[in-house]
Amino acid sequence: MNFDQLDLEPSNILIIDDTPANLKILMGLLLEKGYKVRAMPSGKLALQGIHLDYPDLILLDIDMPDMDGYQVCQHLQQDERTRGIPVIFVSSYEDVFDKVKAFEVGGVDYITKPFQAEEVLVRVHNHLVLHQLKKGLQEKTKYQDRKLAEQNALLQQMNQELSGRLQQLQEAQLQLVQAEKMATLGQLVAGIAHEINNPVSFLKGNIKPAKIYLEELLGLLDLYQETFQNPGENIEREIEEIELNFLREDLPKLIDSMNLGVERIQNISTSLRTFSRTDREHKVPFNLHDGIESTLLILKHRLKGNESRPEIEVIKKYGDLPEIDCFPGQLNQVFMNLLANAIDALEERSVGQSFKDIVNYKNRIVLKTFQEIESQVVVQIADNGTGMTDEVKQRFFEQGFTTKSVGKGTGLGMAIARQIVEEKHGGTITCHSELGKGTEFTIQLPLH
Repeated sequence: MNFDQLDLEPSNILIIDDTPANLKILMGLLLEKGYKVRAMPSGKLALQGIHLDYPDLILLDIDMPDMDGYQVCQHLQQDERTRGIPVIFVSSYEDVFDKVKAFEVGGVDYITKPFQAEEVLVRVHNHLVLHQLKKGLQEKTKYQDRKLAEQNALLQQMNQELSGRLQQLQEAQLQLVQAEKMATLGQLVAGIAHEINNPVSFLKGNIKPAKIYLEELLGLLDLYQETFQNPGENIEREIEEIELNFLREDLPKLIDSMNLGVERIQNISTSLRTFSRTDREHKVPFNLHDGIESTLLILKHRLKGNESRPEIEVIKKYGDLPEIDCFPGQLNQVFMNLLANAIDALEERSVGQSFKDIVNYKNRIVLKTFQEIESQVVVQIADNGTGMTDEVKQRFFEQGFTTKSVGKGTGLGMAIARQIVEEKHGGTITCHSELGKGTEFTIQLPLH
């Protein structure tokens, strides 16, 4: 479908920006194209006045006093009357984390300042078209619901076709979100691993010759001491001041410790590369333990203790698993979603409790792997967090369902996880949870 060929009704656009120059440029650009334009210099004023005349689209700056663009967008998403209005962020922030956050709080697009006039006009036009199509689809759906009881078999067939198309759209949306999330995270992690690897390789390559040089210098020092047994008062005093005997004993140990540190960094770099590996079009052999360990490394900062709770204990009960044919990057994403949710549940349980009570309760995550039958492996991830109600358990894998507050959860993580396990790998993922006791996920995967 060519969006440029669609005839749009006169559209009302709201610009929220505290910089007069930006307001002037955007207003002039949009007014020239025939749009109705309103401008607000702050987020608070915009939220107060938006109900007087709901816009068809919002251009929203991020960096504003009192209330930034992320907060404004969250308020819009919380209000049923404004939730459906598309929001395009316009900001000078170029960091990938800022862009990801903009989409997480409900934005539909992101334009980086300084912007090009043609880019702004094209994106505004496209999102207005999408908004109009969405409204039209909603109105059409309501009409079909009212007429459903009166329609004949032909209408029922049409309704089935529409349902099939909706399911295809949801599946396409899941695949798009999954690909974007893994691409962004993978690029970030792979870049960090690459930057770590270069200096570490330099250190690793030089520590061994440095130790050899040290041994040769110490040998030469021994030879000097044997040859010149009475070096003089100045040298004797210097030997005492620098504690030569201790230095000779401790310096090789120091270099060995440096070598162990470099090896530890190399292991971390390897784990990062394992987590960020890009999937090919076909399945490849993969060790699931490597994927779990690399995911734990990424989440290590969340497992550590802080001022409000002690460290979360991770208990590993790994069985002897063979490599399985799979898409490693996608399974790593499943492990990431499940482990992150377990940490969230444990942190939620800790809210309002004393540090001592949390220590006594012992927050923990148990990871268990085993081969149940010859052709199948099992991964279990359990926590002793808050657990789930029956209602939440019934909807947990539903696309768009989340128990987290606005801006903290998209409701796509577990739907994506189930799609990866069941549709991409032909396995199963099940959940057992008791309110107040914890949750356990069981993943069954075929070897081939």
